[in-house]
Amino acid sequence: MRWAPDWLIYLAVLLAFLAASIGRREQVSAPTPPPPPPFAEQAPISAASPFADTALVRLRSGTLNRGTAFAASSQGVWLTARRVVAGCAKPALMVADGWAAPAKVRALEGDVAVLTTKAGAPPLRLADGAGPRAEGGFLAGFSRGGPGEVAALYLGRERGRTAWAEVGRTDGLEGPLFGFAGAPVLNPSGLVAGMALADAPRRGRIAAAEPRALEAALVAAKARAAGAGAPQPITRDNYGRAADALRRATSVVAVECL
Repeated sequence: MRWAPDWLIYLAVLLAFLAASIGRREQVSAPTPPPPPPFAEQAPISAASPFADTALVRLRSGTLNRGTAFAASSQGVWLTARRVVAGCAKPALMVADGWAAPAKVRALEGDVAVLTTKAGAPPLRLADGAGPRAEGGFLAGFSRGGPGEVAALYLGRERGRTAWAEVGRTDGLEGPLFGFAGAPVLNPSGLVAGMALADAPRRGRIAAAEPRALEAALVAAKARAAGAGAPQPITRDNYGRAADALRRATSVVAVECL
């Protein structure tokens, strides 16, 4: 029996690893978000919204969001990135088209800010404090005043943060992810595995805070995460629809400065 030369075996193994790597980084773009619900423009806010009876502030059209926030408790507790509210005396959360709920900064802890509003929204559940594992992640947020989402692959930890490689995004969303700071990073089970802090578009990398950092910020704010119910699984096929459902429920909102 005649064996293949060693170099040929090594070449075959190298090509197999290369093919696997390319496959893992395959771009999986989400479709364009669906249009607003019918007749949404005829009323400032839906009667079914938890903010329907809350005093809101009208914002000028064309406003570009400073960042993204997500509900940690139905009692009006929100998490976002500290940089989003830096230098902003009056932050507000966009809870309807052109309408914002005034918010207060409850605590600043590391990279994380805790905000509070008079009304709340269905909260997201935090994953355990051990942080993400070798799995995919999905970011639901806002960029340049419009909705957007990203699919990412977990790379590991860097300087107390987690690193993710972008592998897909909303169709038509180009350039840096302006406004994504504060967006939740959801694992395939629909749990919050982190929070976006910054992106490096040339490298296709996203830095995020770990769940333990989010929990520490809530402790500093003397608040508790209160995500309830079973979150829906998220895949590369449905992450666009899943992100849109969270935005429609005002569980994920844009952050502005009044």
